[in-house]
Amino acid sequence: MASPPDTSKTTKLERYNTYIRKVNTSKLLAASSKLLFRLTLLVALVLIFFFTLNYPPLSDSTTAAASNHRVLTTSHLLSSAFYGSGASWEKQVRRSSTSRRPNGFSVLVTGAGGFVGTHCSLALKKRGDGVVGLDNFNSYYDPSLKRARQEVLKQHDIFIVEGDLNDGELLAKLFDIAPFSHILHLAAQAGVRYAMQNPQSYVKSNIAGFVNLLEIAKNADPQPSIVWASSSSVYGLNTENPFSESHRTDQPASLYAATKKAGEEIAHTYNHIYGLSITGLRFFTVYGPWGRPDMAYFFFTKDILQGKPINVYQTHDEKEVARDFTYIDDIVKGCLGALDTAEKSTGKGGKKRGPAQLRIYNLGNTSPVSVGKLVSILESLLNVKAKKHVIKMPRNGDVPYTHANVSLAFRDFGYKPTTDLSTGLRKFVKWYVGYYGITPRFSIQIQSVNVSTLRGDLRSNIEVGSMDYDYEVYIVEESTGKQLSK
Repeated sequence: MASPPDTSKTTKLERYNTYIRKVNTSKLLAASSKLLFRLTLLVALVLIFFFTLNYPPLSDSTTAAASNHRVLTTSHLLSSAFYGSGASWEKQVRRSSTSRRPNGFSVLVTGAGGFVGTHCSLALKKRGDGVVGLDNFNSYYDPSLKRARQEVLKQHDIFIVEGDLNDGELLAKLFDIAPFSHILHLAAQAGVRYAMQNPQSYVKSNIAGFVNLLEIAKNADPQPSIVWASSSSVYGLNTENPFSESHRTDQPASLYAATKKAGEEIAHTYNHIYGLSITGLRFFTVYGPWGRPDMAYFFFTKDILQGKPINVYQTHDEKEVARDFTYIDDIVKGCLGALDTAEKSTGKGGKKRGPAQLRIYNLGNTSPVSVGKLVSILESLLNVKAKKHVIKMPRNGDVPYTHANVSLAFRDFGYKPTTDLSTGLRKFVKWYVGYYGITPRFSIQIQSVNVSTLRGDLRSNIEVGSMDYDYEVYIVEESTGKQLSK
């Protein structure tokens, strides 16, 4: 009989392989355990560090504000990479904030990428003040327009920090880098009708953002003087005309108006408790070049040029809707006048040391114009007939009439609007067709012209519909319609 096969070698090999697998598994488990332990330790250290920074030991009331500010400052310096490129970013902020005139201001302009913010930033820089902008470039309307404004400011050496009002760390870091003498607070969620679609955005920006800015300002050393944009919307259902600062403002007709009214009350509180010098400006329907696309004059222009119908509102008792349209240059003069006459804040270390200035002003044109008249002016400027649909004003928070009394602003800083609606719209339309690359074309017929009397360059610059355009003259033979020359 044949002897059974020898399996001893195979068995030994299997035992050896099993042993090797166990050794490798043990090594892998040991390495994994070490890695897990190290990761756990790292996470624990990060958490301890985070809570140490954000939840310091309670201190007595006399040092609480200063302690909080130190904690914020430390946290900001550690996270500077999130706001720019470290030293290079800080250098841009310092350079942009530095005044170039004797006793000039250093101004933080919030909403600098916006309509009013851009114009005010340019005016401040032009006269030699230091300006740093802050804007979150949100998409409430076309962000590319905001970016184009940002490019204009960049050409004038004005740096805009991209960030949000609710980012307390970023705001405190800016004040650590640049001791701003003034804040021009223009950032806000604008628009009356949009509040019905996104109400939380108004609370976040116009209330929470404003409070966050005031919290940083109260702890700054020195405290800045603050000028901020309220709105004519706060007059709400007021029926007295013209609107005066002494009229009641406790009947807002929209959430937007309610948040601006809340801002005025919040300003009073911070002035009373912390000694912040605060001036509120109630703007009346601002318009002009680089304006907001959500405003009627802007989208009317767009729709008229595109041949689209426009809705012209009238009240439910069939009266015309009218607004106190105020040209941007007049608003800028008002903002600078308010800044120039703002007194210094009186607080230090978060505590009030004496009475501080608190003011509120109307900034308007004092001459209400109906929306129908606005459309007529645009038709003349664009040389296009609008397709108008006259409809009843929807109940969306809009008010039928605004009219500013600006006597208080005139008395205190010489505010006096000088631009009528026709002149202002003429400048806006000229900017609009240039910015969007629109070339209006006109057909002009000239009869009984002696060709021999025409000499030189026939290209010229004429006024058509109150607007200046380049045009070309073609000489055509009347009998044949043949073009003889250009």
